[in-house]
Parts: sequence; structure tokens; C-alpha cells
Amino acid sequence: MSAHAMAASPTGIASIGLHFPSLSMAVEELAQLRGQDPDKYTIGLGCEEMSICPPDTSVVELATEAARRALDRWGGSADRIGMIAVGTETAVDMSRPLSAWVADHLGLKGAIRSYEVKHACYGGTLAVRQAAEWRMSGAAGDQAALVVAADVAMYEEGDPGEPTQGAGGVAMLIDEPRIARIEPISYPWSEPHFDFWRPVGESYPRVDGQLSLDCYKRAAENCFKAMIGKRDPEAVLHELAAICFHVPFPKMVRKAFYRVGEFLDLNAERIDGFFQEKIYPTMLWNRLCGNAYTASLWISVAQALKGLAAGERVAAFSYGSGFGAELMMLEAGPEAAAGAWEQDVARDLAGRERIDAKGYSELRGAKS
Repeated sequence: MSAHAMAASPTGIASIGLHFPSLSMAVEELAQLRGQDPDKYTIGLGCEEMSICPPDTSVVELATEAARRALDRWGGSADRIGMIAVGTETAVDMSRPLSAWVADHLGLKGAIRSYEVKHACYGGTLAVRQAAEWRMSGAAGDQAALVVAADVAMYEEGDPGEPTQGAGGVAMLIDEPRIARIEPISYPWSEPHFDFWRPVGESYPRVDGQLSLDCYKRAAENCFKAMIGKRDPEAVLHELAAICFHVPFPKMVRKAFYRVGEFLDLNAERIDGFFQEKIYPTMLWNRLCGNAYTASLWISVAQALKGLAAGERVAAFSYGSGFGAELMMLEAGPEAAAGAWEQDVARDLAGRERIDAKGYSELRGAKS
């Protein structure tokens, strides 16, 4: 390969597409169905609505439509795509990758590296990092990567995780950093634990809720500690336009950031100030769709990038049970301010049907 072909290309997010399914339910409806105080879900967890897939929609449709929207908005030639990486924990086959379904529906074939990434909710971020590092290494030449994070989060009826359910897909073209430059240095942390897992053949995950929260907080602490280093914590946090987290449910993010703030010796008032200014606004779309596993962080990132001026920086903390975590840094590009992908969310949220507890029970019965 020539030296020119191996030269690293400017790398980041060139296009974003999002897709949410056509049904939703307010968590108050679920509380009524389960005989719970609605405040337990709305205040205790910070949840508002759950995105729900109708019978004709699966993770394949979520991933494919998000990818189609990102490709249409990108405007590049399909011949330039040299990688398709799909992060998911809603795999439809134990061998064939979800990327093959996406490629089939979109007519993508040829000299393309195509695969699926699995590490619970961290899988989408790993796919982004692999695509970015592929381009940063120079091995990609002028090729771009299509990265998709898509999941359907569903729990057993009556499970404590049921009010956090959701579904959605985010697709990104990793290419020229028109929307955001991905900084080459990131901050990972991992430890092997059984905090959330789903054995082969089982339909629903097993969760050790307290362990999962502890792992999530410890991962956040270590990743932010590495990112800040010996610098002044307040100064570092202040310079960020937004701080995005994987959002299992909004209160989990709040608890994790308080752990980070306390470790950094910030007082409660400053921690709350940073949370309200830098973090809470990034979770608007998450609160309206519920947990979408691998897509969750990237839904938050898409929300945060919308409207930013070029050069503003965003921190993105990813967590996947088992567990693996990584803190990435992004810098807004010239097309972030326009936030063109917002139309995807507006269209899907406006067009979806709100179902009640009776409709939800009937749907769950049909799916079982």
C-alpha cells in the first residue's frame, strides 16, 4: 500500500440518522397496571415514556431505517463504505451478524468489512471506536464506515426493570468530521462482573440491580479520573458544552455523576449545577424513548451535538454490563449547529401511537 493510502484522514461523525418505533406508553400507565405509585417511576427513576415495537418491527428495522436516514443525509457514494459495524445486544442470530441484515436491506456489498459488536450497552461505542481508529490508522484510506447502534430493551412482565424499557437506533457515518471530530485519545475501564446478563436461550436479561449501579458508578469515577488527570476538575467540566452518559434511566446517571463529583471534591451545589447545565438537557430524547441499550448514549450525544458551535467539546461516557466502559471526547464540527438529524426524532415522536395499559398487555401477550 502506498504511503498516500496509509495517511490518516480527518475522522469523526459526518452524518447521523435516528429511528424510534411507532408505539409508546407513558410510564404512569405501567404503574397503574402493576399497582405501583407512578412517582416511583417518574421521580424515583426519572422515566417518562417507553418506545415500544409493534409486531412488525424488530431491531433489524430499527437499525436499517436509522442507517438509511444517515446515508441519505451523508450524500456520499456507497462505493466509499469499507466497513459496516453494528453494536447490539438484541442479536437475531447467534452466527449471522446484524450488519448482514442491514447491508442486505440497503443493497451494500463488495469490499466491505461487515460485523456485529457485542458488549451489552457498550457495543455501539466499541463499533464507533473501531471505525474511528481504522480511519485514524490510515488503513481505511478514503473509505468511510457505517456504524449502527440499535436495540430493543424488553424485560419480563413485572420485573423491576420494566419501566425503563425502550427501543431505538442510531446510525453514523464515520468519515470527515462535519458534525463532530472524534478525539483519538479515550479513557476505558473494565472489570468482569455479572451485573446484567442474558444466558443463551433466555428471552429476558438477569439483573443484579445494586451491583449494576455500583459498577456503573465505579466505571464513571475511573474514566473521569483518567480524563481529568492532574488538571482542575471544575475548569475541565466547565469547558465542556455537554456531558453525555449511557442512560439506563435518568436517575442512574444522576447518581453516577454525583459519585464522580464527590470523588473530584466538588460540593453538592456545584455537582448539581453541572448536572442541571451539562447533563440533564442531553437526556431529553432518552426520557421520551426509554433505554435503548447500545443506542442510549448515542441518542444523548445526538441531542447534545444539535446546535453546538464548531469547536465546542462534548464528553461521552459509555457503559456496558459485564462490564466495560469508555469515556470519549468529541469536538463539534461545522454542521453540528444545523442539527439536521433532529427531524428524524421530531417525525418519529409526532407520528407514534400512544397505547394504554390494556393495549400494552395485549401486545405483550401477542409477543410471548
